[in-house]
Amino acid sequence: MAMQRPGSAMLAGACALIVLGVSPAFAKDKEPPPTPAQVQQVYDCRAIPDTAARLACFDRQVAALQQAEVARDVNFFDRASAQKARRGLFGFTLRDLPFFGGGDDDDKEQIQRLETTVAWARRYDYDKIRFEIEDGAVWAQTDQTILPREPKTGDKVSIYPGVMGSYFAEIGGQKRIRVKRER
Repeated sequence: MAMQRPGSAMLAGACALIVLGVSPAFAKDKEPPPTPAQVQQVYDCRAIPDTAARLACFDRQVAALQQAEVARDVNFFDRASAQKARRGLFGFTLRDLPFFGGGDDDDKEQIQRLETTVAWARRYDYDKIRFEIEDGAVWAQTDQTILPREPKTGDKVSIYPGVMGSYFAEIGGQKRIRVKRER
């Protein structure tokens, strides 16, 4: 008969509860976001069999949709605009928004590596680097790696994701450093 250490059953039970409680958080929701009511009303006009009534419905609903757009209740953007926004927000976690990484198509277009240039760079906090890239995003070093030379304006920088939400940067051909986006 094998002896169990005291508390091992309790530890196993606690681990099982943690795994059961956390696993739904890792399941990716594949349902598309709901269609805005204003857009759905335009779609519903297609079901009207009478041509004149259908055209009147389209005219009425398109006018309402345009008013909603002017009032900023509804916004439209294309795939290129979404990619530009995704690039500008690289380094922030926005997975809950479907147009920033929640859909199947968006996963294929997710930015894997950001190639850009340094706008400015400064040392701070015991030889760490803080730098801004050309689009205005500011990144700060989080590890203790000391770069042999200070990055200069115009240096090429490559920023790419690591594991568990971390990021790495290679600036001006020097060794990589761990970074986080500040703004």
